[in-house]
Amino acid sequence: MRKLLLTLLASTSLMTLTPAIAADSAKPTEARTPLSELGKDDPYLWMEEIEGTRALDWAKAQNTRSLGVLQGDPRYADLEAKALAILNAKDRVPGVSFAGDGTLRNFWQDAEHVRGLWRRTTLDSYRTAEPAWETILDIDALSKAENANWVFKGVSCLPPDETRCLVTLSNGGKDAVTVREFDTTTRSFVDGGFVLPEGKQNYAWLDKDTLLVGREWTPGELTDSGYAYVLKTLKRGQTLDQAVEVYRGQKTDVSVSPVVLRDADGKVVAVMAHRGVTFFESEHYLITDKGATKLPLPAKVSLQAYLKGRFVFQLEQDWPEKGLKTGDLFDYDIHALAVGAKPSLVFRPGPRQSVENVTTTRNRMVVSLLDNVKGAALSFDYGAKGWTHAKLDLPTNESIGFGGAPSERDDRIFFTVTGYLTPTTYWLADAASGSLEQVKASPARFDAGAHVVEQFEATSSDGVKIPYFVVRPKGLKYDGSAPTLLYAYGGFQVSMTPAYSGVMGKLWLERGGTYVVANIRGGGEFGPAWHEAALKANRQKAYDDFFAVSQDLIARKITSPRRLGIMGGSNGGLLMGVALTQRPELYNAVVVQVPLFDMIRYSQIGAGASWRGEYGDPAIPSERAVIAKYDPYSNLKAGQKYPEVFIETSTKDDRVHPAHARKAAARLEELGYGVLYYENIDGGHAASANLAETARRQALEYVYLTRRLMD
Repeated sequence: MRKLLLTLLASTSLMTLTPAIAADSAKPTEARTPLSELGKDDPYLWMEEIEGTRALDWAKAQNTRSLGVLQGDPRYADLEAKALAILNAKDRVPGVSFAGDGTLRNFWQDAEHVRGLWRRTTLDSYRTAEPAWETILDIDALSKAENANWVFKGVSCLPPDETRCLVTLSNGGKDAVTVREFDTTTRSFVDGGFVLPEGKQNYAWLDKDTLLVGREWTPGELTDSGYAYVLKTLKRGQTLDQAVEVYRGQKTDVSVSPVVLRDADGKVVAVMAHRGVTFFESEHYLITDKGATKLPLPAKVSLQAYLKGRFVFQLEQDWPEKGLKTGDLFDYDIHALAVGAKPSLVFRPGPRQSVENVTTTRNRMVVSLLDNVKGAALSFDYGAKGWTHAKLDLPTNESIGFGGAPSERDDRIFFTVTGYLTPTTYWLADAASGSLEQVKASPARFDAGAHVVEQFEATSSDGVKIPYFVVRPKGLKYDGSAPTLLYAYGGFQVSMTPAYSGVMGKLWLERGGTYVVANIRGGGEFGPAWHEAALKANRQKAYDDFFAVSQDLIARKITSPRRLGIMGGSNGGLLMGVALTQRPELYNAVVVQVPLFDMIRYSQIGAGASWRGEYGDPAIPSERAVIAKYDPYSNLKAGQKYPEVFIETSTKDDRVHPAHARKAAARLEELGYGVLYYENIDGGHAASANLAETARRQALEYVYLTRRLMD
């Protein structure tokens, strides 16, 4: 899977590989500015101490003031109650994954299980209106028993039966996690089993008694981005200091992750190290008893699947000497390198298509595809005539995604089908025969009958057409009076596809709002080239795309600056900051979620060093000059027509880091602007650790938007 939201995932499987990046553009001779010199005169440097007393006291005071305003609005309580009712609804459809023991597994949260239940059922039971669930692990009970603030971050189970699992737990939602071995047959943690203490770490099963782990083995043994770069094997019963090193990257890397590939029967076919040189450039090493051998692959390529002896990769750059192009899927026999193995084309997307995700069943490789930002699914087989594929007959004009891990026993796989006004349906497919069965359908959470979805294009500053979706009332008056919320992301090859949100529909659409999603460059909607177009020196193109969509909405008289609000998180939070400082006259509301904001110091804050391939390196003068032009923090100025801004973050966000949001709010206040600020003490980069916190955050957002755009 290629699409990451500023993340290096804690557990490694074929579906969670760190992606491969654009080479640093700086000349080798260009002198670097010492990091200590960047932003050294910033009066708010003290806010970079995540849990420093002064910073937390400031945040709590801001919370008191801002919550007093937003929660004091007479509409807040109703909005929160409606959001919580939707999030906790008992009739939500639980998404499931096939497990090797033949069961279906699910993680579930509701009002009684705030932290959640990891549970299982059978396929026959799942088909019924009320499946019979057996709890595997109760995170609420575990947290109470251990007096801990555990947030469930997933599991990695040993094929083929997947009864021994590594459970990943986070203190309050941080990216740093604790890993503990669990037995699903006894439904208990294994006495004397594997335990990896808290840290940002990657791991994979080699066999029932051996793990391949990347972590901070000795103090400070992390990359500049804060991730592991040393892989070691850890045997059952060994202490961490007894683990044996098998691969070492460099401190300047983003990270090094283990990759263990297996066939459908669970047999290991390859052990690899994925070296993330930058966020998008990588190297792949085959690890054998003779050591680590670098594979002769381009820097911008990602391993996607293994099937029937074929290793399938995706290209994110042209490979002209092999006749391959950006976006291609190709296969490569990594074990035949000594005899001159050559890559062969598996699939080439069209100009308006993009490979979103790849997975495998026992006998098929399945690809989810975007075609002009609408979903499709293809089933691939490999035989005597090479690769062939067929399209699965799923509903059209919607988003199509994988519903969970497919079956390795046969070719069954779950798909989700969703749209802005269409509640998610769950389909069980046989990837070999093509048969389809709709198994579940989510209930509607708002009245969608009064709305319609349209797709338009805006023309950006360089003439490129930028698509966007509009969800509007059927009776919209084209007089610029519609309260409109525009959302975008525009980075890291993440695609913004149609999706059903009961909370957004209930709290915004049903109350007369219009919702817009812009597919700006920097995302992955049209493949790697769409992302490349807005990297580093070309970053302004993503922002110009966003402004073009904003102006197109106004030109069509769907809305007006008085009624237009914008929202974005993480990299999208940076987008919000740029919109605020470059084009404030276009907007009357700006929701800035868990943002990057101080781009001169971003590489020193949180995991920022890992994103230099996306934005550039502030320590390199030529790249800093580009960043400085759009950096929101240094471009905040007095005397501008900034609207009142709502900024959100989380104390536990050890990825982007709350200092970005803190400093943005403090600088705005210093300059005399109105600003609302909310810092959740838990929550991590998602800004919420449970459904109650999510409901509170969403209610705060929509009461703010109501005050700014509907009143």
